[in-house]
Amino acid sequence: MIRRPLAIAVLAALAAPVAFAQSPAGTEASPTRATTLDTLIVTGTRTSDRTVAESQSPIDIITPENLQATGTPELATALSRAVPSLNFPRPAITDGTDAVRPAQLRGLAPDQVLVLVNGKRRHTTALINLNGSQGRGSSPVDLNAIPIAAIERVEVLRDGAAAQYGSDAIAGVINVVLKGSREGGSIVGSAGQTSAGDGEQWNLGADTGIALGEAGFLHLAAQGGHQDNTNRARPFNGVVEQRYGDPEVESAGVSYNTEFSPAEGITFYSFGSYNERDVLSNGYFRWRGDNRNDPTIYPDGFLPQIHNVSEDRAFVAGMRGFTANDWNLDLSYNYGQNHLTFDIENTLNRSLGGTSPTAFYAGALETTQNVLNLDVNRAFDVGWLAYPLTVAFGAEWRGEKFNLSPGEPGSYADTGLMIPERDGNGNLTGNMIRAAGGAQVFAGFRPGDAGRFNRESYSFYLDLEADITERFSLGLAGRTEEYSDFGSTSTGKLSARFAFSDAVALRATASTGFRAPSLQQQHFQSTATNFIDGVPFDIVTFRVDNPAAIALGAEPLQAEESTNFGLGLVLQPIDNLYVTVDAYQIEIDDRIYLSENLTGPVGDYLADVHGIFNVQGGRYFTNALDTRTRGIDVVGRYSWPTASGSVDLTGGYNYNKTDIQRIAANPPALETVADEYGVVLNRIGRVEQGRITRGTPRDKFFLNSIWTLGNFTVDATATRWGEFTNFGTTEALDQTYGAKWTLDLAFNYHLDNWTFTLGGDNVLNEYPDLSEAGAGTRTWLPYSTQSPFGFNGAYVYGKAAYRW
Repeated sequence: MIRRPLAIAVLAALAAPVAFAQSPAGTEASPTRATTLDTLIVTGTRTSDRTVAESQSPIDIITPENLQATGTPELATALSRAVPSLNFPRPAITDGTDAVRPAQLRGLAPDQVLVLVNGKRRHTTALINLNGSQGRGSSPVDLNAIPIAAIERVEVLRDGAAAQYGSDAIAGVINVVLKGSREGGSIVGSAGQTSAGDGEQWNLGADTGIALGEAGFLHLAAQGGHQDNTNRARPFNGVVEQRYGDPEVESAGVSYNTEFSPAEGITFYSFGSYNERDVLSNGYFRWRGDNRNDPTIYPDGFLPQIHNVSEDRAFVAGMRGFTANDWNLDLSYNYGQNHLTFDIENTLNRSLGGTSPTAFYAGALETTQNVLNLDVNRAFDVGWLAYPLTVAFGAEWRGEKFNLSPGEPGSYADTGLMIPERDGNGNLTGNMIRAAGGAQVFAGFRPGDAGRFNRESYSFYLDLEADITERFSLGLAGRTEEYSDFGSTSTGKLSARFAFSDAVALRATASTGFRAPSLQQQHFQSTATNFIDGVPFDIVTFRVDNPAAIALGAEPLQAEESTNFGLGLVLQPIDNLYVTVDAYQIEIDDRIYLSENLTGPVGDYLADVHGIFNVQGGRYFTNALDTRTRGIDVVGRYSWPTASGSVDLTGGYNYNKTDIQRIAANPPALETVADEYGVVLNRIGRVEQGRITRGTPRDKFFLNSIWTLGNFTVDATATRWGEFTNFGTTEALDQTYGAKWTLDLAFNYHLDNWTFTLGGDNVLNEYPDLSEAGAGTRTWLPYSTQSPFGFNGAYVYGKAAYRW
């Protein structure tokens, strides 16, 4: 069922008889040496003629063929299969995170990678990931809001770049370059389902290029699709009551990219997108005898569901040109907004008794970003330099807003109703307890949680880059930023490359970086049910200035600060072979993290001291961590021409290890609570330490082969996903999940302008290890949500594409 009108409108547009645009020259070939090494890059450099092979920092070029090589319509999923250091797990039963999943680069937090579109900063999502998923506590960019149909290529800079681009670029930069052709066209449709018989999905995407006279172009793209939910839950109490897997999703998006040059030396440009994602995800089943259920409403128990609608808008307009004395100018305005609503369905508010509604509007989150940016650069001839010196500088103003809107009163109401208590078997104990307040699975945002928050920042940067000799290039960048809510910070970067010969080059970088605390991390507040070792707790996420949070030791957040070092080897020993080996170290001080769920006596303390009832724990954001990440990336490409076609091989390997260097001592306020009740409370306990250090695979390897024979192409990718560990509150509850291999296959037949594909992702139907029984594990949920390749099994699909 298509629940949203935008999906209908997009599909109607896709079906219209328009001239669909072809991808620009150079993007239709397989990812061989010719289409990657010689590609001019726009990420990580201010010069206009730097190629991939000449880059001073490691950078990957992901082509549309890479993105279309599997059955997924999601940009983040496609990138995770093409970039060895990018992780994109598929969490389930994690509230809004089911709808807006976070991606990680080099094992760091999702909001420690900066996302650009056409070189301009992309806004973050309104969601903050709070529950048991990788990226807990982050509010990253929603990569899947960018239609794949609109993308010419993706440049992934695997290096710290805060001095060049500002906050968030600690792990690296993902720059999405949009298509910009004046003519031609393409349309791609796909459909498939999992081998288990669920998860049916279809997707349709198209793009078109339109010439605006001789002086410009307009490139349009649209994409829409539907995905049914998957379910890998096992029987509980003799029946399968739970749903555990991907949610049901309706998605639709449109984008444009345009340029117009009315006179020589001046170009006006604009691009933007709108995406709407309608997601229905599942909570934990409340069985009949659960104290949170009212048998008069749900005699057999109930499965509460969260209905999220994410609306994502982006708009950029600018002008670039050059002056009479050869200064290049780029002045732009950038607007971005993400609005996320929460509707809770198939639920109840136990404290309202038998008259409780079964659906509630629980509130909404919204982020808005406005950016004014001026970039200036010029190449200067310097007598002792082999090539011109590029001098670039610029200034930026950024205004950010975060709004939290309350839900309807019944979604958060707590009437104080007393009900008969039942034990774990559903038997009456003879005691009376206070009924749980708020909508089950996701209590609505309360008026006291709601608010409108904003800040401004100003920044200035200077960037110098030159080829000192024909073999030696050097870059130097510096940046300073001033924030209205926490102060100022300055960063710098030094990068160099030396070519010993045409076949061997060495590159190195050293930089400092930062990430400003997001407005969501500073001001989000809500109450939700969390499972800790299989036991449900109602946990409040306090904003850091809440009196209750301060009583538990919360302090104002400061910016994260990082120090990055990289050393790489670039090898081109023979024609058509390209290998890079890049080692890195990233140290992050004062890392912002969501504290452990502080339970035990905390509920009694909050009730006795602060009058906050029916809460069994609390948590807040803190700068209590220092971490160090060390790793190595190896990427190789080889193209082997044959008499009747070619074989193109691409391989990648990443090893990544994060260690905790420091955990700040508990603040006196938290120690007071612990001493008064005679317990141990830690802001960062075993569970979160494990999520940081072992929650993602230590290593990942993939090998892709594209074999072209006449009109046939076979695309095969084998991936080894390394082991990871879920930590419990004690060592006895830890479990390590072993490494797994997956195989993706696609058979393509090319007929004139048509391409027909029959493919399968994970064709060997591999699953992660089963979660072990006992030790608090819910055995009817058999797989870990931290699995880097999910737990859906094989997915088989068909695809048809027409380009002209």
